Amino acid sequence: MPKPSLDLYLAAPRGFCAGVDRAIRIVEMALEKWGAPVYVRHEIVHNKYVVETLRAKGAVFVEELDECPVDRPVIFSAHGVPKSVPEEAERRGMTVVDATCPLVTKVHLEAARHSEEGLQMVMIGHKGHPETVGTMGQLPEGEVLLVESVEDVAKIEPRDPAKLAFITQTTLSVDDTRGIVAALEARFPGISGPSREDICYATTNRQGAVKALAEKVEAILVLGSPTSSNSRRLVEVARAAGCARAQLVERADVIDFDALAGVKSIGITAGASAPEVLVDEVIAAFRDRYDVTLGTVETLKERVEFKLPRIVRVTDDA
Repeated sequence: MPKPSLDLYLAAPRGFCAGVDRAIRIVEMALEKWGAPVYVRHEIVHNKYVVETLRAKGAVFVEELDECPVDRPVIFSAHGVPKSVPEEAERRGMTVVDATCPLVTKVHLEAARHSEEGLQMVMIGHKGHPETVGTMGQLPEGEVLLVESVEDVAKIEPRDPAKLAFITQTTLSVDDTRGIVAALEARFPGISGPSREDICYATTNRQGAVKALAEKVEAILVLGSPTSSNSRRLVEVARAAGCARAQLVERADVIDFDALAGVKSIGITAGASAPEVLVDEVIAAFRDRYDVTLGTVETLKERVEFKLPRIVRVTDDA
């Protein structure tokens, strides 16, 4: 019996961003330099496949610094950490490798600069997300007010409404953030914003590609972890763009094929922490069931690269 026909379209850009690629390479290079085990505070990126692959190579993932022995290197995840964490590592005399995404570091520096100017910060982000925790932890308690929605803007009580600045979690939806920023500016007309938008280039680019994909297909699969903020946002963006049948999947084996019954065209994208091998796995799963015609919806090419920290690039005897 012949297989039904299916048009598969891959979004471009998709998958690993420069910050994620850099963080994973840092763990791999640390293992090459110091041997196993090396310790990583929090998941290096939010993807189970990536974490398990690195764990098999000798990375040990922990949640807190006190779980790490002082005589082994510790790597800070791409999401960043509160200021107290590197201070404690230095006090304990630990070897530290910082894999914080440079775009997250930019937000940290913005927060510090505004604070030095006497401004209280408002952070647009998700409570409990590692990036939000790390960014809020750059300043003393009470100096950063968190808002997650337009409704939250009406509830915050700043020390001085005339002395405020805002920053944002890098992986939020561009559209959602725009509404919250507008609400902040309406309530606090003098509020200062970042010199450049905090939402990272990869988040913006992947959302743009998904919007283009949504115009062409009946359903969209987003490869990514449920704990990945940028991956969850891609599903939201797809649905907001008119593709109601958008689903987040970690691996090919959890695809809800029943929900895709009768569909003739499907788009595939991947969150910034999802490796391309998982996209290949999904394509193979569709080829098992359908006569697949593969295409690409490309909105732009990415050429961003971030430099690796010197500590993993230079050998101890160099």
